[in-house]
Amino acid sequence: MKPVADAPASPIRRHLLKGVAFAATAAAGSAVAAESFTSSRWADTLDRMLQKHFLKMSPEEVRSALERIQRDTERIHGIKSSCSATPPPQQVRFAQALNLAMCKGTRRCVEACVRENNCGRGGALENIRVLAMNQGSHDLALADPYFNPPLVPEPGRHYLPVSCQQCDHPPCVQACPVQATWKEPDGIVVIDYDWCIGCRYCAIACPYGARHFNWGRPDIPPGDCQPRTDYLGNRPRPAGVMEKCTFCLQRTRNGLLPACLEACPTGARIFGNLLDPASEIRYVLEHKPVYRLKEEMGTSPGFWYFTG
Repeated sequence: MKPVADAPASPIRRHLLKGVAFAATAAAGSAVAAESFTSSRWADTLDRMLQKHFLKMSPEEVRSALERIQRDTERIHGIKSSCSATPPPQQVRFAQALNLAMCKGTRRCVEACVRENNCGRGGALENIRVLAMNQGSHDLALADPYFNPPLVPEPGRHYLPVSCQQCDHPPCVQACPVQATWKEPDGIVVIDYDWCIGCRYCAIACPYGARHFNWGRPDIPPGDCQPRTDYLGNRPRPAGVMEKCTFCLQRTRNGLLPACLEACPTGARIFGNLLDPASEIRYVLEHKPVYRLKEEMGTSPGFWYFTG
Protein backbone atom coordinates (compact mmCIF):
# COMPACT_ATOMS: atom_id res chain seq x y z
CA MET A 1 0.00 0.00 0.00
CA LYS A 2 1.34 3.41 -0.90
CA PRO A 3 1.77 5.95 1.89
CA VAL A 4 -0.58 8.90 1.76
CA ALA A 5 0.55 12.48 1.97
CA ASP A 6 -1.62 13.38 4.93
CA ALA A 7 -0.82 10.36 7.09
CA PRO A 8 -0.12 11.59 10.63
CA ALA A 9 3.28 12.26 12.04
CA SER A 10 1.92 12.83 15.58
CA PRO A 11 5.18 14.06 17.16
CA ILE A 12 3.54 14.36 20.58
CA ARG A 13 2.57 10.71 20.58
CA ARG A 14 6.00 9.67 19.36
CA HIS A 15 7.64 11.72 22.10
CA LEU A 16 5.44 10.11 24.74
CA LEU A 17 6.11 6.63 23.43
CA LYS A 18 9.82 7.23 23.32
CA GLY A 19 9.63 8.32 26.93
CA VAL A 20 7.84 5.13 27.83
CA ALA A 21 10.38 3.11 25.87
CA PHE A 22 13.25 4.84 27.65
CA ALA A 23 11.67 4.16 31.04
CA ALA A 24 11.07 0.54 30.08
CA THR A 25 14.67 0.15 28.96
CA ALA A 26 15.99 1.77 32.13
CA ALA A 27 13.97 -0.69 34.19
CA ALA A 28 14.94 -3.66 32.03
CA GLY A 29 16.91 -5.42 34.74
CA SER A 30 14.01 -5.68 37.18
CA ALA A 31 11.49 -6.33 34.43
CA VAL A 32 13.53 -9.20 33.05
CA ALA A 33 13.83 -10.70 36.46
CA ALA A 34 10.10 -10.32 37.13
CA GLU A 35 8.74 -11.46 33.79
CA SER A 36 11.61 -13.43 32.22
CA PHE A 37 11.67 -11.22 29.12
CA THR A 38 14.17 -12.32 26.52
CA SER A 39 16.21 -9.76 24.66
CA SER A 40 14.27 -10.52 21.47
CA ARG A 41 10.98 -9.96 23.26
CA TRP A 42 12.17 -6.62 24.55
CA ALA A 43 13.24 -5.69 21.06
CA ASP A 44 9.82 -6.63 19.69
CA THR A 45 8.08 -4.62 22.41
CA LEU A 46 10.11 -1.51 21.67
CA ASP A 47 9.70 -1.96 17.93
CA ARG A 48 5.93 -2.05 18.31
CA MET A 49 5.88 1.03 20.52
CA LEU A 50 8.10 3.05 18.22
CA GLN A 51 6.99 1.89 14.79
CA LYS A 52 5.46 4.35 12.34
CA HIS A 53 1.81 4.73 11.41
CA PHE A 54 0.88 1.96 8.97
CA LEU A 55 0.37 4.39 6.09
CA LYS A 56 3.85 5.81 6.66
CA MET A 57 5.68 2.49 6.77
CA SER A 58 7.96 1.34 3.97
CA PRO A 59 7.49 -2.19 2.54
CA GLU A 60 10.50 -3.33 4.57
CA GLU A 61 9.02 -1.86 7.76
CA VAL A 62 5.70 -3.56 7.05
CA ARG A 63 7.44 -6.91 6.60
CA SER A 64 9.28 -6.41 9.88
CA ALA A 65 6.01 -5.62 11.68
CA LEU A 66 4.31 -8.70 10.21
CA GLU A 67 7.18 -10.92 11.36
CA ARG A 68 6.96 -9.42 14.86
CA ILE A 69 3.21 -10.08 14.97
CA GLN A 70 3.79 -13.70 13.98
CA ARG A 71 6.36 -14.09 16.78
CA ASP A 72 3.95 -12.49 19.27
CA THR A 73 1.14 -14.82 18.25
CA GLU A 74 3.32 -17.90 18.61
CA ARG A 75 4.64 -16.77 21.99
CA ILE A 76 1.27 -15.75 23.45
CA HIS A 77 -1.11 -18.25 21.83
CA GLY A 78 1.24 -21.11 21.09
CA ILE A 79 0.54 -21.42 17.37
CA LYS A 80 2.38 -20.79 14.14
CA SER A 81 0.57 -18.06 12.24
CA SER A 82 0.82 -16.02 9.07
CA CYS A 83 0.16 -12.30 9.00
CA SER A 84 -0.29 -10.35 5.78
CA ALA A 85 -1.05 -6.78 4.81
CA THR A 86 -3.47 -7.31 1.96
CA PRO A 87 -4.09 -4.09 0.04
CA PRO A 88 -7.64 -3.09 -0.96
CA PRO A 89 -8.58 -4.50 -4.37
CA GLN A 90 -8.95 -2.16 -7.31
CA GLN A 91 -12.41 -1.14 -8.56
CA VAL A 92 -14.12 -2.63 -5.51
CA ARG A 93 -16.41 -0.98 -2.97
CA PHE A 94 -17.57 -3.56 -0.43
CA ALA A 95 -21.05 -3.30 1.08
CA GLN A 96 -23.48 -5.50 2.98
CA ALA A 97 -27.25 -5.79 3.22
CA LEU A 98 -29.37 -7.76 5.66
CA ASN A 99 -32.87 -9.14 5.16
CA LEU A 100 -34.59 -8.53 8.49
CA ALA A 101 -37.48 -10.82 7.56
CA MET A 102 -35.03 -13.73 7.43
CA CYS A 103 -33.06 -13.01 10.62
CA LYS A 104 -34.17 -15.38 13.39
CA GLY A 105 -31.88 -14.20 16.18
CA THR A 106 -29.68 -17.30 16.29
CA ARG A 107 -26.50 -15.25 16.86
CA ARG A 108 -24.55 -17.65 14.64
CA CYS A 109 -23.10 -14.55 12.98
CA VAL A 110 -21.76 -13.36 16.33
CA GLU A 111 -20.14 -16.70 17.09
CA ALA A 112 -18.53 -16.94 13.66
CA CYS A 113 -17.22 -13.38 13.88
CA VAL A 114 -15.63 -14.03 17.27
CA ARG A 115 -13.84 -17.15 16.02
CA GLU A 116 -12.70 -15.71 12.70
CA ASN A 117 -11.49 -12.43 14.13
CA ASN A 118 -9.67 -13.78 17.20
CA CYS A 119 -11.88 -11.96 19.68
CA GLY A 120 -11.83 -12.85 23.36
CA ARG A 121 -14.29 -15.57 24.33
CA GLY A 122 -17.06 -15.34 26.88
CA GLY A 123 -18.79 -12.28 25.42
CA ALA A 124 -16.03 -9.91 26.51
CA LEU A 125 -15.90 -8.35 23.07
CA GLU A 126 -18.26 -8.96 20.16
CA ASN A 127 -18.22 -6.91 16.97
CA ILE A 128 -21.81 -7.84 16.11
CA ARG A 129 -24.72 -7.12 18.44
CA VAL A 130 -28.09 -8.74 17.73
CA LEU A 131 -30.90 -6.61 19.15
CA ALA A 132 -34.26 -8.18 20.03
CA MET A 133 -37.32 -5.95 19.77
CA ASN A 134 -41.05 -6.43 20.14
CA GLN A 135 -43.00 -6.65 16.92
CA GLY A 136 -44.02 -3.21 15.76
CA SER A 137 -41.24 -1.48 17.68
CA HIS A 138 -38.20 0.06 16.03
CA ASP A 139 -36.93 1.98 19.04
CA LEU A 140 -33.28 0.98 19.46
CA ALA A 141 -33.27 2.39 22.99
CA LEU A 142 -35.78 -0.29 24.00
CA ALA A 143 -33.99 -3.15 22.24
CA ASP A 144 -32.57 -6.07 24.22
CA PRO A 145 -29.01 -7.09 23.22
CA TYR A 146 -28.82 -9.73 25.98
CA PHE A 147 -31.83 -11.90 25.09
CA ASN A 148 -31.26 -15.56 25.86
CA PRO A 149 -34.44 -17.63 25.41
CA PRO A 150 -34.39 -21.43 25.14
CA LEU A 151 -35.44 -21.17 21.49
CA VAL A 152 -35.39 -18.53 18.78
CA PRO A 153 -37.19 -16.89 17.14
CA GLU A 154 -39.37 -15.85 20.06
CA PRO A 155 -43.04 -15.21 19.35
CA GLY A 156 -43.76 -11.52 18.96
CA ARG A 157 -40.10 -10.55 18.52
CA HIS A 158 -37.94 -9.41 15.61
CA TYR A 159 -34.18 -9.03 15.43
CA LEU A 160 -31.76 -6.36 14.24
CA PRO A 161 -28.06 -7.28 13.96
CA VAL A 162 -25.82 -4.20 14.21
CA SER A 163 -22.09 -3.88 13.59
CA CYS A 164 -19.80 -1.27 12.06
CA GLN A 165 -21.75 0.39 9.26
CA GLN A 166 -18.58 1.18 7.25
CA CYS A 167 -19.76 4.78 6.79
CA ASP A 168 -18.68 6.93 3.87
CA HIS A 169 -18.47 9.82 6.34
CA PRO A 170 -17.42 8.04 9.53
CA PRO A 171 -17.56 10.28 12.63
CA CYS A 172 -15.19 7.87 14.38
CA VAL A 173 -12.44 8.76 11.91
CA GLN A 174 -12.98 12.46 12.48
CA ALA A 175 -12.86 12.00 16.26
CA CYS A 176 -9.58 10.06 16.45
CA PRO A 177 -6.89 12.47 17.74
CA VAL A 178 -3.99 10.43 16.29
CA GLN A 179 -5.62 9.24 13.04
CA ALA A 180 -5.32 5.61 14.04
CA THR A 181 -8.49 4.85 12.06
CA TRP A 182 -9.36 5.67 8.45
CA LYS A 183 -11.50 4.56 5.52
CA GLU A 184 -9.86 2.43 2.83
CA PRO A 185 -10.64 2.73 -0.92
CA ASP A 186 -12.64 -0.53 -0.83
CA GLY A 187 -15.06 0.98 1.68
CA ILE A 188 -13.74 -0.64 4.87
CA VAL A 189 -12.99 1.50 7.92
CA VAL A 190 -9.85 0.10 9.53
CA ILE A 191 -7.74 0.60 12.66
CA ASP A 192 -3.97 0.53 13.08
CA TYR A 193 -3.96 -1.30 16.41
CA ASP A 194 -0.32 -0.41 17.06
CA TRP A 195 -1.05 3.29 16.63
CA CYS A 196 -4.32 3.41 18.62
CA ILE A 197 -3.86 5.03 22.02
CA GLY A 198 -7.13 3.70 23.48
CA CYS A 199 -8.65 7.12 24.21
CA ARG A 200 -12.12 5.86 23.09
CA TYR A 201 -13.10 9.10 21.40
CA CYS A 202 -14.12 7.06 18.35
CA ALA A 203 -16.51 4.98 20.47
CA ILE A 204 -18.16 8.15 21.74
CA ALA A 205 -18.46 9.51 18.19
CA CYS A 206 -19.92 6.32 16.67
CA PRO A 207 -23.75 6.57 16.62
CA TYR A 208 -24.09 2.79 16.19
CA GLY A 209 -22.22 1.58 19.28
CA ALA A 210 -20.03 -0.42 16.92
CA ARG A 211 -16.60 0.24 18.44
CA HIS A 212 -15.36 -1.57 21.50
CA PHE A 213 -12.43 -1.08 23.85
CA ASN A 214 -10.56 -4.23 24.79
CA TRP A 215 -9.56 -4.13 28.43
CA GLY A 216 -7.21 -7.06 28.06
CA ARG A 217 -5.48 -9.36 25.65
CA PRO A 218 -8.01 -11.67 23.94
CA ASP A 219 -8.65 -14.87 25.89
CA ILE A 220 -8.61 -17.48 23.14
CA PRO A 221 -8.76 -21.21 24.00
CA PRO A 222 -5.61 -23.15 23.07
CA GLY A 223 -5.79 -24.37 19.51
CA ASP A 224 -8.76 -22.11 18.69
CA CYS A 225 -6.79 -19.14 17.40
CA GLN A 226 -7.30 -18.34 13.71
CA PRO A 227 -3.77 -18.64 12.25
CA ARG A 228 -4.29 -16.75 8.97
CA THR A 229 -4.37 -13.10 9.94
CA ASP A 230 -4.01 -9.59 8.56
CA TYR A 231 -2.37 -6.49 10.01
CA LEU A 232 -5.57 -4.41 9.73
CA GLY A 233 -7.88 -7.34 10.32
CA ASN A 234 -8.05 -10.36 12.59
CA ARG A 235 -4.59 -10.54 14.10
CA PRO A 236 -4.70 -10.90 17.91
CA ARG A 237 -4.76 -7.36 19.25
CA PRO A 238 -2.72 -5.91 22.11
CA ALA A 239 -4.64 -4.86 25.19
CA GLY A 240 -5.96 -1.33 25.49
CA VAL A 241 -7.05 -0.61 21.90
CA MET A 242 -10.30 -0.20 19.99
CA GLU A 243 -11.79 -3.02 17.93
CA LYS A 244 -14.60 -3.25 15.36
CA CYS A 245 -15.94 -5.16 12.36
CA THR A 246 -13.73 -4.94 9.27
CA PHE A 247 -15.95 -6.96 6.89
CA CYS A 248 -13.44 -9.78 7.55
CA LEU A 249 -10.98 -8.04 5.22
CA GLN A 250 -8.53 -10.93 5.63
CA ARG A 251 -11.18 -12.99 3.82
CA THR A 252 -13.01 -10.56 1.56
CA ARG A 253 -9.86 -9.04 0.06
CA ASN A 254 -8.91 -12.58 -0.95
CA GLY A 255 -12.15 -13.47 -2.69
CA LEU A 256 -13.99 -15.06 0.27
CA LEU A 257 -17.17 -14.02 2.05
CA PRO A 258 -17.36 -12.58 5.58
CA ALA A 259 -17.58 -15.21 8.31
CA CYS A 260 -20.93 -13.86 9.52
CA LEU A 261 -22.48 -14.37 6.09
CA GLU A 262 -21.23 -17.93 5.73
CA ALA A 263 -22.49 -18.80 9.21
CA CYS A 264 -26.01 -17.36 8.85
CA PRO A 265 -28.40 -20.37 8.79
CA THR A 266 -31.17 -18.45 7.00
CA GLY A 267 -29.14 -16.63 4.33
CA ALA A 268 -30.21 -13.25 5.63
CA ARG A 269 -26.96 -11.48 4.69
CA ILE A 270 -25.88 -10.20 1.29
CA PHE A 271 -22.33 -9.03 0.56
CA GLY A 272 -20.63 -7.78 -2.55
CA ASN A 273 -19.09 -5.07 -4.69
CA LEU A 274 -21.18 -1.93 -5.14
CA LEU A 275 -19.25 -1.09 -8.31
CA ASP A 276 -20.27 -4.34 -10.01
CA PRO A 277 -23.68 -3.89 -11.73
CA ALA A 278 -24.13 -7.68 -11.81
CA SER A 279 -23.50 -8.20 -8.07
CA GLU A 280 -26.19 -9.44 -5.71
CA ILE A 281 -25.78 -6.39 -3.49
CA ARG A 282 -26.55 -4.10 -6.44
CA TYR A 283 -29.63 -6.16 -7.27
CA VAL A 284 -30.91 -5.81 -3.71
CA LEU A 285 -30.33 -2.05 -3.63
CA GLU A 286 -32.04 -1.58 -6.99
CA HIS A 287 -35.03 -3.90 -6.46
CA LYS A 288 -35.78 -3.96 -2.73
CA PRO A 289 -37.06 -1.27 -0.35
CA VAL A 290 -33.90 -0.64 1.66
CA TYR A 291 -32.96 1.71 4.49
CA ARG A 292 -29.89 2.59 6.51
CA LEU A 293 -29.64 3.12 10.25
CA LYS A 294 -29.64 6.74 11.40
CA GLU A 295 -29.14 7.93 7.85
CA GLU A 296 -30.36 11.36 8.90
CA MET A 297 -27.02 11.87 10.66
CA GLY A 298 -25.22 12.09 7.31
CA THR A 299 -22.87 9.16 7.94
CA SER A 300 -23.84 7.43 4.65
CA PRO A 301 -23.43 3.81 5.84
CA GLY A 302 -22.22 1.04 3.58
CA PHE A 303 -24.69 -1.31 5.28
CA TRP A 304 -28.36 -1.60 4.28
CA TYR A 305 -31.40 -3.33 5.78
CA PHE A 306 -34.42 -4.60 3.86
CA THR A 307 -37.37 -6.99 4.12
CA GLY A 308 -38.92 -9.36 1.65
